[in-house]
Amino acid sequence: MSSDDDDELAAMRRQRASRLGAAGATLTSLRRHAQPKDDADQEEDDVGPQVVDVDEEALLRAHLPTSFGAADAEGLAAAKASIAEVLKADADREDDVMQNRGAEVQEAGPSRSLGEKAGDDNEEEEEEEKEELPLSHELVLEGHTKAVTAIALDDAGARLLTGGHDYMVKIFDFGGMKSDAKPFRSFEVDEGHPIVSLSWSPSGDAFLAVTGSPQPKVYNREGKEQGQFVRGDMYIGDQKNTKGHVAGCTGGQWHPVDKLTAMTCSSDGTVRVWDMDQLVQKTVIKPQLAKPGRVQVTAACYGSTGHVVAAGLMDGTIQLWDVRGKFGRSAAIEQVAVPSQQMVARQDWNYVSSAHKIIRSAHVAGSEITCLALSRDGHQLISRGGDDTLKAWDTRSLKQPLAVFEDLDTTFANTQACFSPDERLILTGTSARKADAGGSVIMFDRRELKMVRRLGMPGSVIALQWHPRINQILVGSGDRKAGQARILYSPLLSQRGAMLAVGRKPRPANPFDMLVASALPIYNPNALPMYREPMPGQRKRKTAESDAAENKQKHKPDLGSAAPGMGAGGKLGSTGGTLLTQYVLKTHGLLKNPLDEDVRASILRHADKADEYSLFTAAYKSTQPDKIYAEEEKDEEDEEEQK
Repeated sequence: MSSDDDDELAAMRRQRASRLGAAGATLTSLRRHAQPKDDADQEEDDVGPQVVDVDEEALLRAHLPTSFGAADAEGLAAAKASIAEVLKADADREDDVMQNRGAEVQEAGPSRSLGEKAGDDNEEEEEEEKEELPLSHELVLEGHTKAVTAIALDDAGARLLTGGHDYMVKIFDFGGMKSDAKPFRSFEVDEGHPIVSLSWSPSGDAFLAVTGSPQPKVYNREGKEQGQFVRGDMYIGDQKNTKGHVAGCTGGQWHPVDKLTAMTCSSDGTVRVWDMDQLVQKTVIKPQLAKPGRVQVTAACYGSTGHVVAAGLMDGTIQLWDVRGKFGRSAAIEQVAVPSQQMVARQDWNYVSSAHKIIRSAHVAGSEITCLALSRDGHQLISRGGDDTLKAWDTRSLKQPLAVFEDLDTTFANTQACFSPDERLILTGTSARKADAGGSVIMFDRRELKMVRRLGMPGSVIALQWHPRINQILVGSGDRKAGQARILYSPLLSQRGAMLAVGRKPRPANPFDMLVASALPIYNPNALPMYREPMPGQRKRKTAESDAAENKQKHKPDLGSAAPGMGAGGKLGSTGGTLLTQYVLKTHGLLKNPLDEDVRASILRHADKADEYSLFTAAYKSTQPDKIYAEEEKDEEDEEEQK
């Protein structure tokens, strides 16, 4: 509405108020004042004169005389007629003004249809959904030399664990970390075994580290080892009778509620529930197989309350067990008693095989089921497979999946999937097929079962977690050459977590830091001799290595003809003189060429000295026996001739 129209309406209302009398208001305005108004009507009424709180009889009385009689009735009728004419004229003028205003609006822009308005509303909703996702900022955590395959953040959102194929686990503390994003502790869990899974306890005072070995380990919050699971006997055929895993583990998770319970799965075909106080197993779960044999369990998970355990097998089967109440039976039942001499320990754990729910051929047989996840209400299950698919299941009816998402490249055996905190979205990662290509984080709408967002990432995306308290997305990615952990967040939607670290600038390096530290040696007179540093002014003691090198130099063997330089007598560099000396000796016959010398004559020259005692045998001269030689025997012919 233009300012000219506002002025014209205000003038009309003032003229009408003056014509109607001293009350200063019209019947129309009085009726409008009696009705409830919204803010827009209130602003429009503020343009005109203020409404006086009077009734219609007061207005009529102002135009009528105070005496009684027939004249009074005629005056009342005339007053009503005049008021009606004024109101009709004012209404016609207001209609003309509003029509002119509508024409101006049409000239300014054409009106939109309902479909166009609905389309604009959908676009606005999509933009609002994008703004609700914490994806505007990113913090990269470097340090791993290979792909990051496991990631876990405690319930408080204060400490982050990352593990990868480089066998290392790194601990990040958001409360003390600077913007350089360096871990405060890094260690190797088990030499030669990659990290498969990391899981915090419900209280956050310890975490479970599962590697490719049969013995997972437990660490406290500071990264100090607290214990190791027991390894089973690999020579026992029935796995329910072993006290631990006998093959490499493929996954594990701490109970979401119970601090004293955890669960692991292994390639030996079992899922084992552990007592985290004594680090001994409580229950052995053997999945129900279609035919006898051993099938690897590639993934397992708890429900949100810990009442359900789900496991995925190498044959494409998914099985679920309800672990509430009395679960399983004693493993010692139906077992042949061994002799007392061979009884080492009693089998005090439980055993269960038959599952409550089974999904046959959930994924292609022979490919790993890399991840399983249950919704909070337990009615929906998602499974990620090595057959490049993600499937959503209704646990109340498992005959057919709710949706199947295909063409999701998977090259890692533990590619994960998870729900968003409000469980409106399903997240999973894809792998990079080529070295120079990258993976991605894909988001699906849980209700509409369609893809809504794709985020490109360098390297293959393996580990995923969306923390509900701090509203940040944790992504573990990498390849054979490098690995990174990425934290996606939004300053408007997220809180704490990575936002605490990005604002802290690390202390700049000072060249005098290392110089001062290296120039101040520590003298310890009580240290062992091999570690003791000489005091100032004291001669440095020779070490065993330096003594050996010096002795080796003293007793260096004669190189003979291999020695460098010139010489004579078959030896180079041993003349001890100059070329002039050699010339003089040669001219006087004292220096002979070795090639002209008779070797046999030189040897026979010492033949007559063979019986003489040398300097070393002179001490035995008086004790030597007389030499008695054998007489020559004469032939018979010689004897006859002598006769």
